Amino acid sequence: MKFKTINHEGIKKLMDIFYAKIRMDKDLGPIFNDKIGIDDESWKKHKEKIASFWAGMFLNDPSYNGSPLRAHHELPPFPREFFNIWLNLFDESLQEVFEDEPRSIIIERAKMIAQRFQMIIYDHRFV
Repeated sequence: MKFKTINHEGIKKLMDIFYAKIRMDKDLGPIFNDKIGIDDESWKKHKEKIASFWAGMFLNDPSYNGSPLRAHHELPPFPREFFNIWLNLFDESLQEVFEDEPRSIIIERAKMIAQRFQMIIYDHRFV
C-alpha cells in the first residue's frame, strides 16, 4: 500500500527502503558506510535522524537536530555525479512508498536541496 499523504509512517518506510539501496550501491555504499558504519544499530540511528529531517521539512516536526550541509561538506571529496545516483535511488524508493502527488512534492524538494548542496560543495568550496 502506497501512502497518499506525507506522514511519519511513510517517511520511516522510505528511509528503510532508500538506505537499503544506498548501502548496496557500488558508488554510494562505501561513502555512507565509512561515515555511518556498517552495523545495523548505526544505520538505525542515521535513518531516524534523517527521518526527523524530512518530518521537519514536511510535517513541522521539530525533532531534527543537525546540519546536513556541514555533514556533506565535511565528507572526503566525491564526484558531483554521485548526487544524481542519490536522487535516482531516492526517487525509486519514493515510488515504492508514496502515491504520485506526495512523491512529486518530496522529490522536488530533494532536487532543490541537492542543487544547493552541489553549488556550495563544488562551486564555492574554499580551500
